Amino acid sequence: MPIPDSELIFNKDGSIYHLNLQPDHIADTIITVGDPERVPMVSQHFDSIETIISKREFVTHVGYYKGKRLAVISTGMGTDNIDILLNELDALVNIDFVTREPRPLEERIALRIVRVGTSGALQADIPIGSHLVSEHAVGLDSLMQFYPLVETGLEVAVGAGVQQALGLDYRPYCVRGNDLLREQLGAGMVVGNTLTCPGFYGPQGRVLRLDLRIPNLIEQFQNFRHESAEGEFRLTNFEMETAGYYALGRLLGHEVVSLNAIVANRATGEFATNSEQVIGDLIQKTLDRL
Repeated sequence: MPIPDSELIFNKDGSIYHLNLQPDHIADTIITVGDPERVPMVSQHFDSIETIISKREFVTHVGYYKGKRLAVISTGMGTDNIDILLNELDALVNIDFVTREPRPLEERIALRIVRVGTSGALQADIPIGSHLVSEHAVGLDSLMQFYPLVETGLEVAVGAGVQQALGLDYRPYCVRGNDLLREQLGAGMVVGNTLTCPGFYGPQGRVLRLDLRIPNLIEQFQNFRHESAEGEFRLTNFEMETAGYYALGRLLGHEVVSLNAIVANRATGEFATNSEQVIGDLIQKTLDRL
């Protein structure tokens, strides 16, 4: 049956509602950044740019880098925006915009989506200026309360362990990213487990004028360990999107990896004075490896 107008929303020009894109505006390999101002930091390296479209925080440039067609899209912050991004990107390639019906299973397209963003380290041994590839992501947000995510035994155990350590009323979700993309793009990087927080201040243990409900939150994050046959699982860094990417990527059948430029270390209290160079180097490394 066709998807109703209220569920799959098009703009007057036939583009998808939030991203303002049509199916021919997208490439099968997509770099995503949080800040709209970082989109030209990526596309400035392109040999040519064929499409520039922007709506709200979603800015899209599509072009060619060394003969390969790529898209770069800004997302804004938070897994709520990633819910919009992943669902609408999937609709662009896996829903027929004329019939409004999902394409048959054998015709479905798996996108390659690479998040390139900034992050803060939780552990003292992860240096400022390093690049980290996320093996797993643990989501403290509520997004997966609304989707039928299937987790492995390790993922369930990690989520339950974080719940117990923090005294939460809900179990955080844990998802492993795409192994092939991680090996291709993350060679030589720190391999870590990323904590996705639903905010920048309280959820990341920052205190300005408001106290925290969970005492010593940063120490709780830093000290968390889960032992299994696969080894020791610790939380290495945090940001605000990766778990949403990994969970929706698994659900929709897309290959997703998160690459993190470490610009702060909460264990040592440092912040990078050259943060733009750190993210710029990661952008160049990502483009060359794609």
